This record gives sequence, structure tokens and C-alpha cells, in this order.
Amino acid sequence: MRLIGPGKERDRRDEGRLPDDVWVVVPCFREAPRIGDVLSSLLAIARNVVVVDDGSDDGTAEEALRFPVWVLRHAVNLGQGAALQTGLRFALEQGAAFVATFDGDGQHDPHDLIRLYRALRETGADVALGSRFLGRAVAMPRSRRLVLRAGIWFTRLLSGIRVTDTHNGIRMFTRRGAETVRITMNRMAHASEILDQIAASGLSYTEVPVTVRYTEASLAKGQRTRNAVQIALTLLGDRLAR
Repeated sequence: MRLIGPGKERDRRDEGRLPDDVWVVVPCFREAPRIGDVLSSLLAIARNVVVVDDGSDDGTAEEALRFPVWVLRHAVNLGQGAALQTGLRFALEQGAAFVATFDGDGQHDPHDLIRLYRALRETGADVALGSRFLGRAVAMPRSRRLVLRAGIWFTRLLSGIRVTDTHNGIRMFTRRGAETVRITMNRMAHASEILDQIAASGLSYTEVPVTVRYTEASLAKGQRTRNAVQIALTLLGDRLAR
């Protein structure tokens, strides 16, 4: 694991920026062509950014190290859930008051993080969940929309949590929320696991409209129907094992 600290001092009076006690966790796997643009846009609004390179073999970590961010590396690919848990734990150890998650493939708008932060401060909720169905989903294929809609209903039935978007990588926790959630499902089932834990623990949450832009790269890594079925079976198995 290799670490570098935050870069130059920035004007904390800048509007449209996150306070220094907000940390942003970016899980990555083979994002070398995209991570530079993602970090450039994130650093315009956030001081503390943690990149978790999940065993990439394409120079993702080396590209991230060009920026004033923290870089953590998994020796092997464990899955996005494991990368998020690594980043959440690290941010809390650094004293974060709020921890956000943000995908490394370029599909999210960094300024939506400011909307999530304001929602937490205004509502007093423990978790702010980004929703593309309350906001915008740019260039979303119809097949992807159907899979995501099915996931919403499945999650509502399984967890009893009534949300409008279940597999969106942009979210923000208060410290209490981040300390309560513990991701044990290493791969893509983690998104439903987080919602399940929010419901089970009684954490309060709010949904915030966000924008998700689909590209060839993000679609290649997103959920396919077969993967969605595997996630459903994993979650059912976990529920039955309790």
C-alpha cells in the first residue's frame, strides 16, 4: 500500500467547495485512461480524496499518484465492495466527519457531492443517497434501465427500504453513518448490502437527485442481467443464513 498526502493549501472560503472534513473515496479497477480527468474534476471541489486501486494492472495507481490525493492499493482484485470498505475505514481513521463514495469511471458529476453534503446538513440524515431516477440518466440504454428498475423493486421487497435508485455509486455518509455500515460483500452486491444495513440499523437517509452519464467504458463495467441475477441470489443466500 502506498500513500501520498493532500497537496497545496487551498482557499477554504471558496464557494462551491466541500469543507475539509469531507473525504471522498474513489474505488478503481483498470481506470488508467479515465482516473486523471476524474481526479482533476474532484480536486476542484474537494481537498481530501482517497483513491483505492483494487489490484489494477494498467497503471491506474501510477496515474492517480500524479495528483495530490491519497492512494491505497490492493495487491489483488477483491471487488468494488472491498475497495469501498478499505477507503471508508481509512477516511474514518483520518478523522473524517463525512465520507462520500464516487465511482472512478467518469460517470458522476463532482458538483453533485455538494448537493449530497447540503442535504445531510439540512435534513440531519445519516446518509444521502444519489438517485439518477430523481435526477438525470444521460444516454442510459433501455436494457440498463430495466435491470435497475428490477433491482429497485427487489431491494424494496428484501430490505423494506423505499428508495428510487439502488446501485448508484455516489453517496455520502455522516461519520455515524460510515461507522455503522460495514461492507462484507466484496463485489457488486455491496450496493444492496449498504441499503440493507441502513434499513436494519435504523440510520436515517435522504435521496438527492444526481446526474449519471453513461459512456462505453461505464457500460462495459456496469450490471448485466446475468450479474443482477447473481447479486439477487447472493443477497437471498445472505438473508437465509442469518
